[in-house]
Amino acid sequence: MIEPQQKKDFAAALRAGQTQVAPGCFDAMSAMMAVRAGAKAVMTSGFAVSATHLGFPDVELYTMTENLNVVRNIANAVDVPVVADTDTGYGNAMNVMRTVREFEQAGVCAMIFEDQTAPKRCPAAAKQIEIIPAMEHAGKIRAAVQARRDPDTLIIARTDATSQKEAIERARIYAEAGADLIQPISRTFTDFDSLRAMHQAVGVPLSLQILGWLETGLTREQIAEVAGLACYPLVGLMSAAQAMQDNYASLMANQGTGDLPHPVMSMADFKTFIGFEEIEDQQVKFMIMDLNS
Repeated sequence: MIEPQQKKDFAAALRAGQTQVAPGCFDAMSAMMAVRAGAKAVMTSGFAVSATHLGFPDVELYTMTENLNVVRNIANAVDVPVVADTDTGYGNAMNVMRTVREFEQAGVCAMIFEDQTAPKRCPAAAKQIEIIPAMEHAGKIRAAVQARRDPDTLIIARTDATSQKEAIERARIYAEAGADLIQPISRTFTDFDSLRAMHQAVGVPLSLQILGWLETGLTREQIAEVAGLACYPLVGLMSAAQAMQDNYASLMANQGTGDLPHPVMSMADFKTFIGFEEIEDQQVKFMIMDLNS
């Protein structure tokens, strides 16, 4: 869990457009791995949470409470800001207000609310996306802003509009409703100039999920020009999925671990990473032993 000053500094940096990079994570261990690698913030990916905890695609099949439990564990496990993917807010404006209060209490620093109909569909995979009226989502953003108890809890409004013109129009409305950052989806904007136009039109920094063409089509300097937040939501999930699939296949084919295609962490290194030594020290310090046993 982070300190209040960390949260304040994080919010100030994002609002000022000082780009913060956040790898995507899906449980406490993946978040800890990202922080160990040097991440100064992490993002909880709904796509990854749904895949790893339910074994389902990202179509909002998990409930708010199920997502909240994952996010709370992540926030408790790391000492960097956590940005939560909160999907559609799990209902109308009243649901959004509860979502904000619950996730804020869990320790997150920012929440992303998208303007799809519920249950949503992942725009990275879905052929068709349905979105709610712009003013309805603006009402949800206003509700989110009012519900937060800490003004440094950031509200990020995502628009899944696939027309650049509509996306910019919606982004303006959401910014006027109080959104701290605006997040477009990668399939809507196909070059940097259009992203720059959106940034200039809305007057607040963008939140970018670096997927698809953005992974290869944008330079670090271009991202820094328009984004307060740059998330890489699926690097962790896809890395883990590929490594596990390959190693499990090798294990079953060879009936042993002598020829795994990917190296595995040693037990000693994993015990250090996960904190066994600290726990053992605490056991010695705090647990009363039965001297007669």
